[in-house]
Amino acid sequence: MKTAYFRFYEELNDFLPPEKRKNLFEHKFQFKVSVKDMIESLGVPHTEIDMILVNGVSVDFNYIVKPDDKISVYPVFESFDISDVQHLRAKPLREPKFIADVHLGSLARNLRMMGIDTAYFNKIIKDELIIISLKEKRTILTKDVDLLKNSVVTHGYFVRSSDPLIQLKEVIARFHLQKEVREFTRCLVCNSKLNPVDRELINDKLPEKVKNYHSEFHICTGCNKIYWKGTHYENMRKKILSILKW
Repeated sequence: MKTAYFRFYEELNDFLPPEKRKNLFEHKFQFKVSVKDMIESLGVPHTEIDMILVNGVSVDFNYIVKPDDKISVYPVFESFDISDVQHLRAKPLREPKFIADVHLGSLARNLRMMGIDTAYFNKIIKDELIIISLKEKRTILTKDVDLLKNSVVTHGYFVRSSDPLIQLKEVIARFHLQKEVREFTRCLVCNSKLNPVDRELINDKLPEKVKNYHSEFHICTGCNKIYWKGTHYENMRKKILSILKW
């Protein structure tokens, strides 16, 4: 049996059992294996990793682990006095677009509220989700670590929190989306863009109370849902302000 020594840094420790977090620990292995496969066997998906140092030298995911290797794994670039650093995290997509898994419906709705392009389907299998991610160049947001370990996934993020509001803050911070926020420009139901619409064109679809108190309306270009600045708008506006001040 051979031994390699690992240390994971910062938020990568979220994927490890408590006794291995922030500590150098031994990992026994027997057969020839790449550093990517060994790291993922420990629970950390490759989409979360930006740099791997083996004995102080950066390597790529294909590096074959050798006995007594000392392996440091990082989520983002840190400053080191070394050369030839290889960044392993995929380059950010040109446009920040997402697809949320079936467990993140509230997060998807909140991102849409902020105007962030977010696909979501309450019934979808993993393979279909990955296909959409690749075809439409969307980053996968998920609570499923195994999904991010799929070798064809290029852009993904494991959402740590279980609270929808904290999840929203988490994603905005992780992907630096503060400047991308365009609140109330996307449909909360289908993700399509909203356009202004004259009340006369939708008058027969409005409740009587709405007709009497509101004059500004928007309509979804996808599902035709109508929006106005009612009580729900004020509540969502408060939520947005609290997030942007966070």
